[in-house]
Amino acid sequence: MFCYQCEQTDRTGEVPGCAGPLGSCGKDAVTADLQDVLVHMVKGIAQYSARARALGAPDDEAARFILYAMFTTLTNVNFNPTRFVALVQEAAAVRDRARARYEAAARAQGGQPEQLTGPARWEPAADLDGLLLQAPECRVDAGADVVGPDVAGLRSLCLYGLKGICAYAYHAHVLGTDSAEVFAGIEDGLAWLAEQPAQPGELLERALGLGRLNLAVMELLDAANTGAFGTPQPTAVRTTPVAGRAILVSGHDLRDLAALLEQTAGTGINVYTHGELLPAHGYPLLKKHPHLVGNHGGAWQDQQQDFARFPGPILMTSNCIIEPLPAYRRRIFTTGPVGWPGVRHLGGHDFTPLIQAARALPGFRADEPEQTVTVGFGRDAVLAVADRVVAAVRDGAIRHFFLIGGCDGPTRGRDYYTEFALGTPRDSVVLTLGCAKYRFNQHDFGTVAGLPRLLDIGQCNDAYSAVRIAQALAGALGCGVNDLPLTLVVSWTEQKAVAVLLTLLALGIRNIHLGPSLPGFLTPNLVAALVDRFGLRLIGDPAGDREAALAGSRP
Repeated sequence: MFCYQCEQTDRTGEVPGCAGPLGSCGKDAVTADLQDVLVHMVKGIAQYSARARALGAPDDEAARFILYAMFTTLTNVNFNPTRFVALVQEAAAVRDRARARYEAAARAQGGQPEQLTGPARWEPAADLDGLLLQAPECRVDAGADVVGPDVAGLRSLCLYGLKGICAYAYHAHVLGTDSAEVFAGIEDGLAWLAEQPAQPGELLERALGLGRLNLAVMELLDAANTGAFGTPQPTAVRTTPVAGRAILVSGHDLRDLAALLEQTAGTGINVYTHGELLPAHGYPLLKKHPHLVGNHGGAWQDQQQDFARFPGPILMTSNCIIEPLPAYRRRIFTTGPVGWPGVRHLGGHDFTPLIQAARALPGFRADEPEQTVTVGFGRDAVLAVADRVVAAVRDGAIRHFFLIGGCDGPTRGRDYYTEFALGTPRDSVVLTLGCAKYRFNQHDFGTVAGLPRLLDIGQCNDAYSAVRIAQALAGALGCGVNDLPLTLVVSWTEQKAVAVLLTLLALGIRNIHLGPSLPGFLTPNLVAALVDRFGLRLIGDPAGDREAALAGSRP
């Protein structure tokens, strides 16, 4: 096992990376090795699929398999080795079909198909023991002793960006929205990595290209979400219990939540969100359900205590699962790409067993005094008052904007974001997204220029809304985004965040404050290159960073 794809990476050794029997996320070595094999197989599928698509013979089913397979390998998604053995076998069948499709397309156009090498020709073993013997060939750092750590790190940056892109594209897919452009970009990126690029400059430019692809994917997902559930509206969300039987839904997947709300309508069972599903309350066609009563708990890393004290069953959608404790192991269910050994998995959006469990459990005995947080400040809500915002900036009523958000996590140093946010001056606006908002969203930030000072834009993928807000403000003020009184203070954990970071860099956004640590796959040379080109900086002292950001703003 070797893994350094997330911020939980073990950094005690000479080279950052989890290399023992158990990763910091709880993933065991068998699962980690099988995930490496699956990614290797997916690259082989992409080698053939990209060429077939270029010849006018696309295989969108293969592309959809790539999305799902890649998603299962993200941090805190699927920990079930049995599932990965099956996925590797499925990948081999998909790869063989993609090969036949490509070869037929090449011959139909009067050519001879290329004899591809690498993952395209790699044959997986037939059983678990054989796969584990093969796994070292597929490690993310395979060949680093030949090409060096900088090239290996840049390859990893591209791969992890692609994992995040696939996850966002999968979210759009389950809502019925696909894109040939996105499929082609993902296939091309994976096929390119399969052929072992070794030039740092080429790799960095490819990473920025993936950032541009991710912008298209986030736009696709934004359209899928609003098309299915309406445009988010500012909405107060209850964070204290309501008496009655209850189901808790965590993860990111709005489609799963919608299906559950439909199936629990009229049953007397209340539904609560958790973690990254908090923004769901802002969507009109979700919040129309009166039994979507509130949000319970905080970010993903708090789930063990949040789930243990919840008096009903839990549905884990899409990602963010960590090892279920005995206190709730028998009442947690997974769906979609999520998996944990021994935990019941529900498919086909049939939540009957979950609903039966809710009926058998006590739920909350009584109401607690109401407390709320407000969500739903997507770009439409913010841009609806853009004239007031621009006037407030010009009049000096708003001195600065801070985007403080991203992924939360269990590692030390994340109190920085709480201290930074709470110390922002009263003539500033705080935009937030992702689960990092839980570090400070229960605090009263008051108002500025008649507007709320704290604006919750949504999930991590709603960085798209943040980009559009910044671009609109820059246009109205007649300047570039980097000339706005705007500071980005971003926390990261996993591969979706890597994809978003690549998008921000591809857009030319400079001086991003990133933390609580820099990715382990970025070597000192790569960090120096990013600092030189983009002004990327590691977070430091919150007061010092905040004052430095404000120094360039008008008094």
